[in-house]
Amino acid sequence: MQTTFLNDQDQEDFAPDHRAGGVVSVLVPYPVDKAYDYVVPAGMVVGAGDYVIVPLGNRDIPAVVWGTAAGDVPAKKLKAIVGRYDFPPMPAVQRKFLDWVADYTMSPRGFVMKMSLSVPAGLEPPAPAKGYRLAGDILADIKADGLLRHLNPKQRAVYDLLSDGHIRRLGEIGDEAGVGTSVVKTLLKKGVVEEVDIYSPAPCRNPDPHRASADLSGDQQQAAQTMQALLDENAFHTVLLDGVTGAGKTETYYEAVAHALKNDKQVLILLPEIALSNAFLERFKARFGCAPALWHSHLTPAQRKNTWRGVASGETRVVIGARSALFLPYADLGLIIVDEEHDPAYKQEDGVIYHARDMAVVRASMGKFPVVLVSATPSLETIHNAWNGRYHHLHLKARFGGAMLPEIHLIDMRSDKPDRQNFISPTLRRVTQERLEAGEQVLYFLNRRGYAPLTLCRTCGHRMACPRCTAWLVEHKSGGNLQCHHCGFSQRLPKTCPDCNDEHSFAACGPGVERIYEEASACFPDKHVMILASDTAESNEELKAMLAQIHSGAVDIIIGTQIIAKGHHFPNLTLVGVIDADLGLAGGDLRAAERTYQLLHQVAGRAGRAQKKGVVYLQSFMPDHRIMQAMESGARDEFLEAESWEREQAHMPPYSRLAGIIVSGREEAQVIAVAKQLGRTSPQGMTESGLSIQTLGPAPAPLARLRGRYRYRLLVNADKPVNLQKIVREWVGGFKIPSTVRVQIDIDPQSFL
Repeated sequence: MQTTFLNDQDQEDFAPDHRAGGVVSVLVPYPVDKAYDYVVPAGMVVGAGDYVIVPLGNRDIPAVVWGTAAGDVPAKKLKAIVGRYDFPPMPAVQRKFLDWVADYTMSPRGFVMKMSLSVPAGLEPPAPAKGYRLAGDILADIKADGLLRHLNPKQRAVYDLLSDGHIRRLGEIGDEAGVGTSVVKTLLKKGVVEEVDIYSPAPCRNPDPHRASADLSGDQQQAAQTMQALLDENAFHTVLLDGVTGAGKTETYYEAVAHALKNDKQVLILLPEIALSNAFLERFKARFGCAPALWHSHLTPAQRKNTWRGVASGETRVVIGARSALFLPYADLGLIIVDEEHDPAYKQEDGVIYHARDMAVVRASMGKFPVVLVSATPSLETIHNAWNGRYHHLHLKARFGGAMLPEIHLIDMRSDKPDRQNFISPTLRRVTQERLEAGEQVLYFLNRRGYAPLTLCRTCGHRMACPRCTAWLVEHKSGGNLQCHHCGFSQRLPKTCPDCNDEHSFAACGPGVERIYEEASACFPDKHVMILASDTAESNEELKAMLAQIHSGAVDIIIGTQIIAKGHHFPNLTLVGVIDADLGLAGGDLRAAERTYQLLHQVAGRAGRAQKKGVVYLQSFMPDHRIMQAMESGARDEFLEAESWEREQAHMPPYSRLAGIIVSGREEAQVIAVAKQLGRTSPQGMTESGLSIQTLGPAPAPLARLRGRYRYRLLVNADKPVNLQKIVREWVGGFKIPSTVRVQIDIDPQSFL
């Protein structure tokens, strides 16, 4: 990704206050690419960034004043602003950031702004709830008149609870005093307690940056001090905090978080998966004395409103969130942490297509503050920038507290064969038995949900496929059904084959985590085996309970997908067995080797993170593959250098730029026609400035049908200095696309499915 750095003139706000009778441009949170002009009515003063209510069609909607009017519509035809919210305006740097994201991703400007104005209800003052406390003059009256003797035991319990002077909600009183709500209401009638309005406070208002930190190693202290010094410069820097798994990267960057808080700045910590937030909550509380604000899709509407309002007003100081948290309208953001920066989950593939890591770098450059990218396995783009000196490279080479990195061994599945219809090799079974006898925990890793990835008929070979996607249906034995993991289609396993009508002829091919669970349970019948996957931990509460079981030692063998590959610390887990280490190498994905290495490295890092030595066994049919050899020898940098050389020879990122064009629709013939039309005039050869550009395709996408839509792809590859957005905009914009066909543009694609 190319980063555009703004000059001082760009940083200035571009619109003064506008008074009655003036005209301003207002951006609405809809897929439009321009702000509309509106008249400022009498008695109102608005400025750039103000949140307003404007008429659009037959509705009044919330929107944001974007700047001076375009002046391309006669004033007599303009509508007037309906109202202005009494709320701090969206900062100028936030508006510039949204404009930049819209231009870079080639997305409608209003659609991008909607990600920032994602909770319009947050603009309204919060409705008060009812709280209860002892009446102001009741204490003296009760004691003077001896009325305490007239309170029954339940009423006395409420009195004793509220004697500390704290205001509590009705439910809190019932829980803490062990009484029903009627007891409180009776005391209210008697005048013993009184009812008051209370408001939900913004989350994470008062984190304490002065609390004692963890005892850091020398490398950790040096890295923390470097980040603190960069914060003091009040300037943009990108830092790569590169450390082996278990090196204490979190505790290290917490010192940067504390320093930013001491400087009265807001902090954003991005995580790729909400599953990681449970561990972060506890660690954050221990370091800063309060819980951070969370931002993810599982929040309730009330929680989203409270957090959004706290962030926009500046009351909320630290946010831990998924990629969308980057677009919250921070009042005074001063530090961004991107943890597990290499993770593919940072790429948003629908709606506005963006990469949160890259956009975080842009947001920091505009705000003139540091951004810290954290990983044990940095992406090739990030390590390339560190090698070239664009990023500060801080390296933690050893595990924290003297823990040792695990030994890694390869199991050649061609010779060390499991029993028929089994998938755990004899070697892995043997070492598992040894670890279990020593009272230690074992993790079997397989990044495949369900029981089997393919179900076919033994008689005729018919394969059960999704009717809406180019994908096989995955058998889920626990639910007794077949599922598509792309569109959610589900059906019961039929008793007869749809092609040959043979009964009970279906066979499950290949393993999923349910099948490994079945095999592990049979091999070790006296041990507690648990599956940890998104299917088994569908809510945050379920996941938290399952992780607590593992931490307590109640689970002996964990069968996990990528949900357990990163961010978790299980002190008694000493053996990791990867069931199919070759899984990610299939297909022609540009980043297949890199991502396979990252995933294997991350899951290997779960072993031996405390005092007990860990060991990792990788089951592979290709033990001589350079990824397997790099894993066994620990030669991470050598692997990255080889991968970088191959990318350079192929003229692929980070040595070039890519744009993916995805044409999709319900009618295959129409999709093919539009794709061919685009292909005939696609940019090829040399630009006017002598730079190279080439377009490949159109060709059917690997997932040629997804959710009932046929899909064709084109891929534009250009030299890095090429203004790719300008060329693609002129090329694609020159066609009238039928309304039944969608053309999506993916700048810097990460997936090629």
